[in-house]
Amino acid sequence: MLQFQGKKSVEFCDGLTRRDFLRVGSLGAGAVGLTLADINHLQAGFAGRKDLNCILLFLVGGPSHLDTWDPKPNAPDNVRGPFRPIATNVPGVSIAEPFPRMAQMADRYAIVRSVHHQSAPIHETGHQLMQTGRLFRNGVEYPHYGSALSQLRGPASDGIPPFVVLPTPIGYTGVGVSHAQSAGYLGHNHDPFVLTGDPARMPSRFTLVDAVDDAHRCYDSSPAAFTQPAAAQAFNTLFSSTAKKAFDVNAEPNDLRDVYGRNTFGQSCLLARRLIEHGVRLATVNMFDTVFNNLTWDCHADGGALAVTLDDYKEALCPMFDRAYSALLEDLKQRGLLETTLVVAMGEFGRTPHINPRGGRDHWPSCWSVLFAGSGVRGGQVIGASDSIGAEPLDRPVTPAEIAASVYRGVGLDPTTRLVGPANSSIPLADAAPIAELFV
Repeated sequence: MLQFQGKKSVEFCDGLTRRDFLRVGSLGAGAVGLTLADINHLQAGFAGRKDLNCILLFLVGGPSHLDTWDPKPNAPDNVRGPFRPIATNVPGVSIAEPFPRMAQMADRYAIVRSVHHQSAPIHETGHQLMQTGRLFRNGVEYPHYGSALSQLRGPASDGIPPFVVLPTPIGYTGVGVSHAQSAGYLGHNHDPFVLTGDPARMPSRFTLVDAVDDAHRCYDSSPAAFTQPAAAQAFNTLFSSTAKKAFDVNAEPNDLRDVYGRNTFGQSCLLARRLIEHGVRLATVNMFDTVFNNLTWDCHADGGALAVTLDDYKEALCPMFDRAYSALLEDLKQRGLLETTLVVAMGEFGRTPHINPRGGRDHWPSCWSVLFAGSGVRGGQVIGASDSIGAEPLDRPVTPAEIAASVYRGVGLDPTTRLVGPANSSIPLADAAPIAELFV
């Protein structure tokens, strides 16, 4: 299981109180799963059909919806921010100007602009809610979408793990609780494969692209250098030539690598596509692994460890995402993979409608945007709307549970499918119905 790495003290990113922290809930994990008969019965339903897979782009830090995919040009100056809206190739749909590539392919993705939750406005609650549909309470950790896929469908190919997290798991973001990228109560056999379980062993974020490039060579080094939570036999198969080939980003043409962007996020998106092509069922790409002392979406403009501003959005963050996301959708389409690969891009919350006195925005879980594409998603549409300043949902409010149900729908799973949880409890994959209008 992924373990908390880093500081042990409670250091809140956004000045939250201890009471806010306690709302996250206490953590623990069981290891109860379906019986073999249950799994065989469920898997029989997939026979004869093409598997649907998923790439989840997790935008750690929480992008500002007002400065990305829900601009408010008519709002007051201290709300609308520095970016103008630009028209997309879908009449009537605009996004913020730092995303020109995305604007030219808006017909391929849907924007859900009314996502919200009422839990503590800290990173960790968003990590849990958005990757499992639930907040962890009373010692129960719920499984990530990839772990549920691993449980219900197993590996698609020999030697290829069903669930991978790239380029490294989420580390410390302010509170030492689970970031919801493990199998939780399903047990360690369904945890993701990660290149390393210890971020200290990896290069810095800005040179991690080299580690992604050389992942296949890492397999030839000592097994002690890796965390392999997906059982001993799975660890052995990951040394296979098939797995080495899947992780070999150097096999991709240089011009394609340039299109994705020669940075950690861009190359991780390319690797995610490569892994899906070789049989991984769900690949999560963490755009960042912490919010401290890094260029991330967490734009408090506080200085020190939380210095990111909206100028950083303009100069680095938005162009990086615009390039990699548009390249990923185009690459998947050209390879005939977009129709069988759900692509979801989400952060853990949005940002405050009003710009703070330092020129940044703080945490805001009351409204933000999520992107869906591929796997039956009807692109070229906006679902839901925020109010005039992006503070609250105005139309079609969407909860994390509905996002979770939609992810499961996108990978071909019935969200009402039940797993055996702690103490033999029966737990559905999601506590809500999918967003019906999202799909064709």
